[in-house]
Amino acid sequence: MSGLGRGLGSLIPNRKLNPVILDDGMVIDNLTGKREMVSEIPVEKITPNPHQPRKTFSEDKLQELMESIKEYGIIQPIIVTKEGSDSWQLIAGERRWRSAKALGLKTVPAIVRDMSEQKKMEIALIENLQREDLNVLEVAAAYSKLIDEFNLTQDQLAKKVGKSRPAVTNTIRILTAREEVHQAIRDGKISDSHARVLAGLPEEDQLELLKKILEDKLTSGETERAGREIVIKKKIRPLHSDPEAREAEENLQRALETKVEVRRSGKAGTITIKFFSDEEFREIVKKII
Repeated sequence: MSGLGRGLGSLIPNRKLNPVILDDGMVIDNLTGKREMVSEIPVEKITPNPHQPRKTFSEDKLQELMESIKEYGIIQPIIVTKEGSDSWQLIAGERRWRSAKALGLKTVPAIVRDMSEQKKMEIALIENLQREDLNVLEVAAAYSKLIDEFNLTQDQLAKKVGKSRPAVTNTIRILTAREEVHQAIRDGKISDSHARVLAGLPEEDQLELLKKILEDKLTSGETERAGREIVIKKKIRPLHSDPEAREAEENLQRALETKVEVRRSGKAGTITIKFFSDEEFREIVKKII
């Protein structure tokens, strides 16, 4: 896998993907430092990137972008790759391309790059992970795809994207939440914080709390308290009065890098090890055996 030898930092850098535009119509790629030509590509000859993690596009924001393009034109070139003798595939800049298409523009400024299918996916994920307006469901899907495609552990991914491991785990867990929760995220009815609380609850409780959030307009803090009450009431996660069990639980969580629950009843008990993806399951098994 090209790029992985340098670490995922080479795929998700701190620098922005946007190239530096020069006065002579050339651009300098921020990632490589190379000078590249900007070409005018026919809008209708461009197809969308199949690896695009963004599933929803805000009509209001697209309209704002269209108004900006009407006044100033497309300032930032899109990035495409050649698909055939007279066709190109979009790599980055789908909102600009969609806006140009909606405005009836004949051509759009573009940088043409030769890329493999893997590199197309990398760039699409990088561009979208750098955007702050991706909804949490799209971020979760992007994280999951990075883990699956690049065979990363959640701990490795967390370090590379600058998040804590629990933050990555809690985000990916949202993929397992009820469809009603997913739809509320897509519709912008609940925040990331609401979604993370809901995803940590049993399915029947997710739906009940979701209705309460929407009807009573619960804040993130109120939702967290409501979720905690459900956890305590149903004893979903044990409250330890046993310091030895608590210490064992914390040690196991550090060793296995995942959620572990230890329950004791006299001299007997159970140890529950949580995992949230096939890849994480395999990693845990390797550590145990």
